[in-house]
Amino acid sequence: MPKIEFLCPPELHGQIPEPQPAARFLPDWYRDLPREMGMPDAQGLPGLTVRACLPVADVMALGWIIPLPYDIWTVYDPVTNRMDFRWDTNAPFNPIEPHHPGQIGADQPGPFQGAQPLKFLNPWRIKLPTGWSASFLHPINHFELPFHAFAGSVDCDALDVPVNVPFLWTAPPRALRLPAGTPMVQVIPFDRAAQMRNAECRAESGEESAERQTASTRKYTEESVYAREWRRRHEREGGDS
Repeated sequence: MPKIEFLCPPELHGQIPEPQPAARFLPDWYRDLPREMGMPDAQGLPGLTVRACLPVADVMALGWIIPLPYDIWTVYDPVTNRMDFRWDTNAPFNPIEPHHPGQIGADQPGPFQGAQPLKFLNPWRIKLPTGWSASFLHPINHFELPFHAFAGSVDCDALDVPVNVPFLWTAPPRALRLPAGTPMVQVIPFDRAAQMRNAECRAESGEESAERQTASTRKYTEESVYAREWRRRHEREGGDS
């Protein structure tokens, strides 16, 4: 079975939080949300929150999370409106470095005008089997984070250095602390040969329209039909565990 490996310098092993399956990093806003709203929906079934939405749960659990290696905090001066990043001066490397604003066109009109791009320095190198790449994404549905990471895909079967994480700080300027272990980036490996490259866009046939109507009716009138019949993510072929 294919395996992902996370490698750090020997002097850091055991000294920084390790990458773990993304399902272990579900945010508090999601964990604390009740499954039911305490009121019926339009069809008379229990009104459910996003906590009960299995597609949301499944996508948040994909892959692994690489966490921040050290505490990071901001120092804010309300007089000058200046905000600076700080971390332990004994840290063996700077966990944050700036990018040049011109790299995202911050000096021109557009979505990043006036922004200061930054990057988290990632101490973990990723090794994947031949033919495998990984997507590096902002931790999915972690709306509580005060930054937003740029996404990218890397052929980690060929690259022998860590992938750093470019990001924008999205929170208003204020004093804020992110502890070591905070989700930094979500890593989702994929087999390049398995990517679907062919597509067809067409009108439904009469039979397909009937299938859509039947499924739509069941979706809104049968409780838990998605979990019972339409969720296949956790099937195991050939007895694999």
